[in-house]
Amino acid sequence: MARRIRMVGFDLDGTLLTTEKKLTEYTKKVLKRAVNEGIVVLPVTGRPLAGVPKEISGFEGITYMITSNGARVVENGRTIRENLLPVEKARKILDIFEDYDTLRDIYYDGQGYMPKAFLERLGEYVSSPGMLAYMLSTRIPIGDIRIKLEEENRSLDKVQALFRNPKEQREAWERVKALGDLEVTGALSLNIEVNAGGVHKGAALIWLADRLGIGREEVMAFGDGLNDLGMLKEAGYGVAMANAVPPVLDAADLVTMSNDEDGVAKAVEKYALGGCLTI
Repeated sequence: MARRIRMVGFDLDGTLLTTEKKLTEYTKKVLKRAVNEGIVVLPVTGRPLAGVPKEISGFEGITYMITSNGARVVENGRTIRENLLPVEKARKILDIFEDYDTLRDIYYDGQGYMPKAFLERLGEYVSSPGMLAYMLSTRIPIGDIRIKLEEENRSLDKVQALFRNPKEQREAWERVKALGDLEVTGALSLNIEVNAGGVHKGAALIWLADRLGIGREEVMAFGDGLNDLGMLKEAGYGVAMANAVPPVLDAADLVTMSNDEDGVAKAVEKYALGGCLTI
């Protein structure tokens, strides 16, 4: 069956960006070619809006961004759709996270907030130098996360916790899921990210495609982590990175090279540029 790809959505960390959080020149050239061919290209990330690198948010031809795992859809810097986590749910989630050895952060209006005391210990929970540098540079330090939550007293983008103990992470995951009407996922090996029920990258990507008159079968999506799983399942053509976790590899229509080998660019060049692909 021949398909024309009209939209390409890609995760950032572990997918488009290298391990050092770089966007290679080759990938830039391929994305530019895709834009010039009229393909809608956009980041679909767990990062908040403020955490999207300027070289991507300011990339010529990138009009749309999906952030915070689908909580926000942004057009030219303006939020055009938001699906937020009720503050009552956030309180219950934090109750659970506080029972474990965790660092916790919350997100409002595309910005992440983490207690200063947690930021000072971040290296104990995040092993990747690139991820550590990203988080340190994008979180606004606060005094107490509960005080911030009550001062805002409104719905938020998402809640996250970083763990050191895999058993504790698994137990907390099940307890949070049991609260109901929540989307529970993660992008790192030992984190939990919680959004409002039904909010995930795939739902947001297909919503945007429909808004733009693009069929599901014309959408190609790239990812590596558990928070990309819904996106690969929803898109007409789901592509896993070679470095993806097993559930993502199993769900994909295609496995491309790793994020350190320009896997996104090589697959876009092969399957999306220059006409139709045949499956």
